[in-house]
Amino acid sequence: MHSLVFISNDLVLFPNTEIRFDIDSSYDKHFFDLIENSALREVIIVNSYDTSVFPDVTMLPNYGILAKLSFFMDMPNGKAKVTLVGEERVEVSGYEKLDDENIYTCSYKNVNEKIIKNDNLKDMLIKRLKKYIETLPYVSNSVLGKIDLIDNLNDLTDLIASFLPFSLDKKMYYLEEKDAEKRGVRLLKDMNLDLKYARLEEKIDKEVNDNINKNQKELYLREKINAIEKELGDEDDGNINDKLKKKVKNLKAPKNIKERAKLELNRYLQTPKNSPEASVIYDYLDWILNIPWNKYTKDNNDFTDVERELNNSHYGLKNVKERILEYLAVKQNTNSLKSPIICLVGPPGVGKTTLATSIGEALHRNVTKISLGGVSDEAEIVGHRRTYVASTPGRIIEGLRKSKSMNPVFIIDEIDKMTRDIKGDPASSLLEVLDPNQNDKFVDHYIDEEVDLSKVMFIATANYIDRIPYELLDRLEIIEIPSYTEYEKKDIAKNYIIPKALDSVNLTIVNVQFTDDAILEIIRYYTKEAGVRELERKIEEILRKIVKKLLIDKTKASYKIDVKMVNELLGNRKYNYNSTLKNKTPGIVNGMAYTEFGGDILPIEANYFEGNGKLILTGNLGDVMKESAELALSFVKSKAKEYKIKKDFSKIDVHIHVPEGAVPKDGPSAGVAITTVLISLFKEYAVPGNIAMTGEITLTGTILPIGGLREKIIGALRSGIKKVYVPKSNKSDIEELDKKLTSSIKIEYVSKYDELYEKIFKEK
Repeated sequence: MHSLVFISNDLVLFPNTEIRFDIDSSYDKHFFDLIENSALREVIIVNSYDTSVFPDVTMLPNYGILAKLSFFMDMPNGKAKVTLVGEERVEVSGYEKLDDENIYTCSYKNVNEKIIKNDNLKDMLIKRLKKYIETLPYVSNSVLGKIDLIDNLNDLTDLIASFLPFSLDKKMYYLEEKDAEKRGVRLLKDMNLDLKYARLEEKIDKEVNDNINKNQKELYLREKINAIEKELGDEDDGNINDKLKKKVKNLKAPKNIKERAKLELNRYLQTPKNSPEASVIYDYLDWILNIPWNKYTKDNNDFTDVERELNNSHYGLKNVKERILEYLAVKQNTNSLKSPIICLVGPPGVGKTTLATSIGEALHRNVTKISLGGVSDEAEIVGHRRTYVASTPGRIIEGLRKSKSMNPVFIIDEIDKMTRDIKGDPASSLLEVLDPNQNDKFVDHYIDEEVDLSKVMFIATANYIDRIPYELLDRLEIIEIPSYTEYEKKDIAKNYIIPKALDSVNLTIVNVQFTDDAILEIIRYYTKEAGVRELERKIEEILRKIVKKLLIDKTKASYKIDVKMVNELLGNRKYNYNSTLKNKTPGIVNGMAYTEFGGDILPIEANYFEGNGKLILTGNLGDVMKESAELALSFVKSKAKEYKIKKDFSKIDVHIHVPEGAVPKDGPSAGVAITTVLISLFKEYAVPGNIAMTGEITLTGTILPIGGLREKIIGALRSGIKKVYVPKSNKSDIEELDKKLTSSIKIEYVSKYDELYEKIFKEK
């Protein structure tokens, strides 16, 4: 006889039983359509030996079940429901595969099973089945209503085998076994084995419940595991203890640490393993044993090699590199120098963190890093005491462990972004870390022993020097990393960014070449930053688009990126710096600002109208800048007669506005510009748009020095400014700047506002 074959992976059908299941594949639906449309609606059900792949003939058994399709219906959700009823066992003599389809047919013959009564074995099976259902709570008793209707051992064993939660392999054994008595004996053994496991689990649960008290329920799982290991004879506490003893014995650490480790080991050995205290002691020992107490890396003392590695990783930064070489020189000369505490200060994106990493690599030291941005809990620095639940060491000890040496380059990032609240003052906690006279005896609250940090080379980074807590600033050697000029950015792009970006997309300079004008176009009109992060992203964006072009048009193997192509690939220019250059309106003056993007021009506007002497300030100004505006108005009022200003200030309201109101603005360097914009407004004289100024003013007209001059000069140059007025007190700062920078713009010095008035408004 012949029939279609259904190969089931996880469903086993027995004679006189039925199975119901859902199908959703088009293959299965097509298969059961064939059966439904056949005359007898019959199919042979077999199970593959290997369920991981679609079987071939060698994977199919020589036995199966003849079944009838009693129900088949497509459902609205795309699935179909199938019900098959087992008829009888059959022996398969051969399989054939339908053409162009993964559908098998087979030749088979019926297995004429001998019907066996054997009431004794039947009664034993029923009795054991009832006990099985009573003992195992997850087994349904629905089968009990069916067994009373069965009068032979054949049908009873098939029903029980299909019902019990056996594995697929076991069920396939019962399907293959044609002798009902053998099936019955095996069922008794399997049910007895499951009952034995159930009684063992019940015994384990009872032992666990007897050993825990009401206040230690969280130890339930640990006790249960211990009880299971005891039953299996697989306890390994001795191995753990032996390993700990060996590690403590071989620990190379200072004397106080070795003694502490021995003390804690003895406490651990005497503490019951099911006690929470055991876990606490074990965690402490794990930290003690994994801190690299006496491990030090050897510094690279070759000046030439260190300088070459620093030059390969960063452009310029002569002062920073010189300081590192000085440190090496003194260390070689004395052989006992404590590591310096360096703080790199500069705008975002100028390479502070990567430079610190490069210093570690150049010195051949391990590098570890922590970030203090937003940290407000001093325990983040000095750790939590072991009396607290889930306590851990602070970030300093954690960083040492990660570095795997006691003399790494330890980068403390964003030291100016710590906060202070009720949890403590993390800046004060850092004093012991960053003070060379104290950090050889640093104590973490969790470790609770002295740790020598004197060989660690700490390098901190910050964006704003005025935001570094004073107590820390006193311990730091500040090295400023200034903004890059557009020509420095161009050199960085050509020598560092473009080669790296080309390599990341598997291109070379043969495929893509950037002109100098194209690089400057990106720098001037598509980025606004002190560093080069956005420049790097824009170059990467261009290269991604070029890769796409190369893959689409395989006839072109290279591209030259010029200004026109930059505009085509990046779209319209993002920034326009020349909006005020042709200013002919009174009441508009260019200030100079130091922002997170570096230097920038800060246009300030003013107007007045009838009122009662109020001053209105808008533009998201900070408190310092508001005070500068009030002071400037007071100064102008006091000088009204001298400056030939004919206004009744009691009858007008003055409105000062700084555009881009969504951007917060503050700082002590806008007083001169605000004073000038007010005089320009009241004298109805338009200050040329190619002039900018910076400096703070006092009530008596003295112009005070300010910071960030390099960045402000760069910002003025970028915006097309031709002349800037700066405080005379800053002349020494200007003289330190690169001559290429100062020769491109006219700089005039003023110490009193009267001098500035003479230069701009004389006889106006």
